[in-house]
Amino acid sequence: MLKKGKIYLIMGAVISVMVLSFISVSFADKKPTVVVVLKEGNTEYWRIMKAGIEKGFKDFNIDGKVMVPTDSTAQEQADLLMKAYKEKPDVIITAPISLSVKPTLETFTDVPVLLVDTDLPIKNKTAYIGTDNLDLGKKAGAFLASQLQPGNKIAIIAGDLSFSVFKERIEGATISLRNAGIQIAYLKTGIQDDPKTIQSVITKLLRDQPDIKGVMTTNDTIALPAIKELEEQGLSIPVIGPDGLTEMLKFIADETIPGTMAQNPYDMGYLSVETAMKVIQGENVEPIVDSGVDIIIKENAEHRLNFYEKIVK
Repeated sequence: MLKKGKIYLIMGAVISVMVLSFISVSFADKKPTVVVVLKEGNTEYWRIMKAGIEKGFKDFNIDGKVMVPTDSTAQEQADLLMKAYKEKPDVIITAPISLSVKPTLETFTDVPVLLVDTDLPIKNKTAYIGTDNLDLGKKAGAFLASQLQPGNKIAIIAGDLSFSVFKERIEGATISLRNAGIQIAYLKTGIQDDPKTIQSVITKLLRDQPDIKGVMTTNDTIALPAIKELEEQGLSIPVIGPDGLTEMLKFIADETIPGTMAQNPYDMGYLSVETAMKVIQGENVEPIVDSGVDIIIKENAEHRLNFYEKIVK
């Protein structure tokens, strides 16, 4: 009986070791999971960011996926966020469309939430990864002023200032422009990303302020049609947009405009995944991870253009 008892004990111990080993291997093989819900996925800016996110998934061995709303509405994004939450990922990353998704995000009390590109005041936010938009505005305003003389007049053409991103950019630019003695002679806000609308705005601007010397915008989708319309009118003046997209880079490379400021959507995407991995590993992370801005001029436009064209082709 004793011998049989010993055999049973040994067999039990062996089986226990085998089971524990299997469980350990299973957990070791399980990749961390991250779900990203963006604003949209078709435009160049978001495709560049998605490429950075996917590179992060690969580098950090994460089981990740990117979800985008079809119609880019706040309700559709909120529905996608709830779907992502029900999958029980280790971390959710999102670029919120508007404050309307705040109530949905604030229900996710048992999963870390990272915001990318657009910050919101939500109580359960772990970190924001993106541009310091006030700083971007200050640098953009200073860069525009560096190409002008004190007393020169400029125009600001902006999107909807109820979006904090645009509001902060204009606030920053205004500070730098006024400090440099540049007059803001024309301010138009609430402009939609519609080329015909922007064409009309530029036509009116030149009629009302024919001595304008530069234009500051809140995003490249306003800046690009503005540059084209100014060219049509035979004017070559600096136009600043903050995104540094490929068409803007081409204008700089061929010296249509002297330069611009540029966010870093690729880095933004990559850093958001890197931050998610730190959270998963239990590391402390900074509440704001600044993805930086760059000044783009002819000398470095080609390098960035080549990099982006490989991503978005």
